[in-house]
Amino acid sequence: MFARPDNLALLTDLYELTMAACYFEYNMFTKATFSLFIRKYPPNRRYFVSAGLDDVLTFLENLKFSKEDLDYLENTKLFSPDFLHYLSNLRFTGDVFAIPEGRIFFKDEPILEVTAPIIEAQLVEPLIINTINFQVSIATKASRCLYAAKGRKLVDFSLRRTHGTDAALKVARASYIAGFMGTSNVLAGRLYNIPTFGTMAHSFILSFDKELSAFRAFSKVFPENTVLLIDTYDTITGAYKAAAVGKEMRERGLKLKGVRLDSGDTPSLSRQVRKVLNESGLNDVSIFVSGGFDEYKIAEVIEKGAEIDAFGVGTKMGVSADAPYTDIAYKLVKYNNRPVLKLSAGKETLVDEKQIYRFVENGRLKKDVIALRHEPIEEGEPILQPVMRGGKRVSPPDSLEEIRERFFEEFLKLDEELKELEPKKEFPIELSPGLRKLQERVTYRILEKELGES
Repeated sequence: MFARPDNLALLTDLYELTMAACYFEYNMFTKATFSLFIRKYPPNRRYFVSAGLDDVLTFLENLKFSKEDLDYLENTKLFSPDFLHYLSNLRFTGDVFAIPEGRIFFKDEPILEVTAPIIEAQLVEPLIINTINFQVSIATKASRCLYAAKGRKLVDFSLRRTHGTDAALKVARASYIAGFMGTSNVLAGRLYNIPTFGTMAHSFILSFDKELSAFRAFSKVFPENTVLLIDTYDTITGAYKAAAVGKEMRERGLKLKGVRLDSGDTPSLSRQVRKVLNESGLNDVSIFVSGGFDEYKIAEVIEKGAEIDAFGVGTKMGVSADAPYTDIAYKLVKYNNRPVLKLSAGKETLVDEKQIYRFVENGRLKKDVIALRHEPIEEGEPILQPVMRGGKRVSPPDSLEEIRERFFEEFLKLDEELKELEPKKEFPIELSPGLRKLQERVTYRILEKELGES
């Protein structure tokens, strides 16, 4: 059974519902603001790529408890009939400010802030965290692959090893935002209008009596899209056979598009294959490689002089293998017009509704200032945008191409030292005078009221 945007109301943690039931019993329906942010960088990360917002907004617009949902909750015997009746009419009516998809952001910065009656804002916490955590992780990983590839093309090959069907679709989308040219995932291609790419498997070669026969058969059925997998038996022998097919196609006025390597010593084999193709007059045939690639392996083979035009990047990108999660949190920062914060050691929060102001100098991101929502900060660009009012989007969704172009534009402005695969520096983030002052005042109030300190 697969979840749909209109049946996700129960995709929440039980304690969200028990808290909501308590709010209901005590008539706590006042507006609350929750802020979503990442506390610290995973290993070797110094920035993040915003992704997943469209799915969050779709979920919020469709939030509804079905009769089946309510019957299930009734059977738990945890909730009163009055509360269940309340849930039967519940819809999301709140406002959302968020960083648009495709933009770069940094730790401690609010990715989005939700303001709604506290029950509504509380119940949606798990799905928002789940959605943003995963897609930000993948988009950031994909952007690192893009940086390592130094202009070479990248294709998402992760479908068969992602953690579930929904993840496979979201990886295709997130990696496309972050610069991949397309995906092998045909459903993702249809749903998101992403270009799809594919060659053949070793099983196709093995099903023919001869490797050359398999190559010829494929070229005849797909003359405009012939990419031959050449490492089933011996890569260099396969390259000579592919070159023979390429010359046969050329005589028919056609073109061999590429060859793919999926195993072996990639740098050495790719150079030898390039030589075979060039000696056959096939200088314009691309060499495509796959097999365990991520940003680290891409950088390694390029450093060793590999002759590669494009990479199929699968498992390690599709699960963000070296950093499969972020330390992401969704915390209450304002309730009933009262700014609130946590003082827990290592988990302190920034108070109240906020805005991020971005400063650019000489075409480079210079610094960000986290400020109060309505605190004017001269010359800085406010990057948290109103995306939902009263439970409805304020504008139609951005196209994937618009999001992708936004990413390219911002990624060009990011300091090269922050893009490195093992970066040492961090991007400068400051708190505004207004936020700093309010933070101190609320902290003092808590220490005095809750801990008896002054």
